[in-house]
Amino acid sequence: MGPVIESLLKPTKKFVAKKSKFKCPNCLNGNMETFYRVDDIPAHSCLLMETRQDAVNYPVANLELGLCPTCGFIANTLYDPAFKNYNFQYEETQGFSERFNGFLVALVKQLIEGYDIHNKTILEIGCGKGEFLCLMCDLGNNNGIGIDPACIPKRIPKEYSDRVRIISDYYSSKYSNLEADVVCCRHTLEHISETKEFLTTVREAIGNRKDVLVLFELPDTLRVLQEGAFWDIYYEHCSYFTPGSLARLFRQCGFEIDKLYLEYGNQYILLTAHPSDNSNSSKLNLEDDLGQLKQLIQSFPSKVSKTMGYWRKFIQSAHKENKRGVIWGSGSKGVAFLSTLKLDREIEYVVDINPYRQGKFMPGTAQQIIAPDELIAYKPDYVIVMNPIYKAEIKRNLEKMRLEPELLSI
Repeated sequence: MGPVIESLLKPTKKFVAKKSKFKCPNCLNGNMETFYRVDDIPAHSCLLMETRQDAVNYPVANLELGLCPTCGFIANTLYDPAFKNYNFQYEETQGFSERFNGFLVALVKQLIEGYDIHNKTILEIGCGKGEFLCLMCDLGNNNGIGIDPACIPKRIPKEYSDRVRIISDYYSSKYSNLEADVVCCRHTLEHISETKEFLTTVREAIGNRKDVLVLFELPDTLRVLQEGAFWDIYYEHCSYFTPGSLARLFRQCGFEIDKLYLEYGNQYILLTAHPSDNSNSSKLNLEDDLGQLKQLIQSFPSKVSKTMGYWRKFIQSAHKENKRGVIWGSGSKGVAFLSTLKLDREIEYVVDINPYRQGKFMPGTAQQIIAPDELIAYKPDYVIVMNPIYKAEIKRNLEKMRLEPELLSI
């Protein structure tokens, strides 16, 4: 067990903020105050590792979170953009889950009906594998443009070929000529280090059009801090937002916020906005979170210590008793859970319903990723679910296989 992990497992009596030389990229005012560090974690969480050796040898990096006391933005102050590597080997989709697809359909219907998005042009920055964009086009008779270096055009269903255009690239000012009625950016901003610069680029591309709808969706960091959820902190997420810090960024960059709310079991922040020249409009309730944020940061190290201690003790005790355990979910949460706890032999397999992940290996810790039906022969004694929102869905899958392991969730 490394020195960083050992220090985190010790009780933390009092948080002492440490000034860094890292200037806030969100408001450009003042330096960040660091409060959490973990070393030697995979530089990417969702790249497919073809062999165990590839997984073991995958580059690792250090992470140190810092808070901007002015705007409430949190960033990895050690982030190095040179590690950025989004390509066709990046497999991030949750689209094989019934639970997630139900959420996605409900969200698209809510947007289309609430904002009358019919016969429009949708631009999605960071479109992933295109599920959301295709739904927006399908249910609203819209046309779509998706920009993402990790998008795989051949995985876009053929029926959308005349309505959805894919650009396999990073979004930048060179795409400012793309006009759209709706600009969407879901689970992408947290991967961008220069957040204000990025959003300013989006705003400048919209220009004088005040009728453009903008939708952003990303993880809520308040929940992560409240739960001591170390599994939601990983290197490729270099930027961490609360509702307040996200709203403050949008107002700085020339947007009027329509709605700001939490979704998907309060895991996601959703924000809708329109371009505006007035940044002095009345604030929304969720924006007033700076005091709560600072309190949560003070208690975060001790919460992480307690949470890590619990899971490490549970897994190591089960291993000594020759109990077989797996984690379910090979995405970023699973990578962070295993690599932060420095687990390898204690957990042999990771389960995932995504067929593109099956047969691959976890970055850093190198567990093999298997399909759910392989558990029939393996017969695990316990299963740890990497996202509690999928626990009921996973329980149904286990019951269909007539398996009754102890089912836990982080």
